[in-house]
Amino acid sequence: MDVEHLDAHVSGIAASIGEPARARMLYCLLDGHARTSTELGIVAEVSPSTASVHLARLKEYQLVKVLAQGKHRYYSLKDADVAHALEALSVVAGGSAVKFVPNTPSRLRAARTCYDHMAGEIAVTLHDRLLALRWLRTAAAGESLYDVTAEGVEGLSRLGVDSGALHALRRRFAYACLDWSERRPHLGGALGAALFKLALRKKWIRQDSQGRGLSLTAVGRREIGLTHPH
Repeated sequence: MDVEHLDAHVSGIAASIGEPARARMLYCLLDGHARTSTELGIVAEVSPSTASVHLARLKEYQLVKVLAQGKHRYYSLKDADVAHALEALSVVAGGSAVKFVPNTPSRLRAARTCYDHMAGEIAVTLHDRLLALRWLRTAAAGESLYDVTAEGVEGLSRLGVDSGALHALRRRFAYACLDWSERRPHLGGALGAALFKLALRKKWIRQDSQGRGLSLTAVGRREIGLTHPH
């Protein structure tokens, strides 16, 4: 893609996200759940016909994907890169202050989903714990990317996570995703998604029936190493 074409495409993506109704649709999909055009129209506070136009624009710029199932069409974010970009925009939108004081609702600040991985204070704590255990190290490819260490391979295996299989997936293995409520990184990528599934399976966390919120259990507080409850 030449520079001029790239500039135009980036401008188009920015304009697509920048429209308030479309932004509400995209951020609604950050919980990883697919929704119909009707549901997203309600979130965006627009008519069904307008919702369809907005979703067509988002699909054109590869921000969402659609799955047809029976009579319904379900929309979700295109991939984790789109979720990462939305999370990063939330950080920018929050501005910068001399001292950062989170104003995120306490329930979402504690734990929530970010597409297919965990975000919030708990996720940041888990990220820091993996580094402290020396299960992860900064990858040579960039300071925001991680590789797993020999100790990490063994430790993850004991938990039931096959790091070799995750490396074979067609996505980034692990990266530092800046958390919009904590302004510190949590873990994204294939490993972040695998640890989210693990936390649900081991009942470290409970997922809200609606919305992005997650609840840390007593078992999870002990296993993840978070010493104070929310």
